[in-house]
Amino acid sequence: MAATDIVAVPIRDGGVTETAANIPWYIWCAVLAVTSAMVGAHWDISWHSSIGRDTFWTPAHMAIYLCGVLAGVAFGYLILHTTFSKRSPLAASSVHIWGFRGPLGAFIASWGGITMLTSAPFDNWWHDAYGLDVKIVSPPHIVLFLGTYGVLAGTLVLIAGHANRSNGKARESAQRLFLYVTGVTLVMMMVLIMEYTGNSMLHRSLPYALVSLLAPIALAIGSGATGIKYAATAVAAIYMLCLIGFILILPLFPAQPKLGPVYQNVTHFIPPQFPLLLVAPALALDLVWQRTRHWNWLAVSVISAAVFTGVLLAVEWPFADFLMSPASRNRFFGTNYFWYRLPPTSFSARHLFYLPDTGWALWRGIGVAMLFAIASISFGLWRGSWMEKVKR
Repeated sequence: MAATDIVAVPIRDGGVTETAANIPWYIWCAVLAVTSAMVGAHWDISWHSSIGRDTFWTPAHMAIYLCGVLAGVAFGYLILHTTFSKRSPLAASSVHIWGFRGPLGAFIASWGGITMLTSAPFDNWWHDAYGLDVKIVSPPHIVLFLGTYGVLAGTLVLIAGHANRSNGKARESAQRLFLYVTGVTLVMMMVLIMEYTGNSMLHRSLPYALVSLLAPIALAIGSGATGIKYAATAVAAIYMLCLIGFILILPLFPAQPKLGPVYQNVTHFIPPQFPLLLVAPALALDLVWQRTRHWNWLAVSVISAAVFTGVLLAVEWPFADFLMSPASRNRFFGTNYFWYRLPPTSFSARHLFYLPDTGWALWRGIGVAMLFAIASISFGLWRGSWMEKVKR
């Protein structure tokens, strides 16, 4: 079979219908790339939390930048093959950019891969100039995040295009893969706000506002692009399973701090904190969207935002109390793991909430979260609706 492993049949709109049940090689390559970035990102954060940044050439960094290499090489080849091969089955379902032809998602993902690789020397210089251990949100990391999200967005467009050009089992397989990558996208979104959603922060309104700004985008895209009944729930479940997997796996490997000061006795890799219970508001959104699919988009966004924010608060606020209790200090919930530079007098180390919001400050924060959720759900539903139709 040709490089795309598909059978192409011309249709009226100039696209193709893909009838083979196999997922094309370039989509598997994209899925491997984004999975490598997700694993590498959490491995790298754990490396910083357990060992410190001892060198640029860590396995965690290599896993992250493997995503950029795979995206740049694989999609660069796909674009060149589609451009110069007269027999390419993707020629009829491609876009034309700067004299080259290829699937739209391939261009987006390749640009994201190049951006990721560009961030590598910038990140190394930044650490040499400003310290070996810095925060997650820094200029080189922002460039890296933008590149990673470019690869993620391109992968979603690639899979959506393949699904929309397919039928039967091929379409179902592509849609399931789409939900997986959307779940990975949600995991990577939550990395951006990881420093503000720790257990000790969960009785403040800030983490709920930040989550409402980002998480509903992935949930709405997953639902809008596939039309699957419980798509948002599946996306949130993938997010939770990935984080729980990191909690269970990372502490199995030994690690020891190499930078000071050292406040905690660390003997193994420190995992991320237990994931937020996004599966509950995601399930509520699925139920709402099943009944409001033909409503005005603004009404759907407002109702969905109220549901998302309300359910998230209703489940996460009391669950945060449990995470602060001795009952959660075990290998599954992982609240007994602390990074080596966490002072023993800190709120987190003492299992206390940091300056909880009450009264007007709390309600004002919830109102901001609502507004953020309206904007993010509107954007996510719009992008999901577009991806439901994209064929190039």
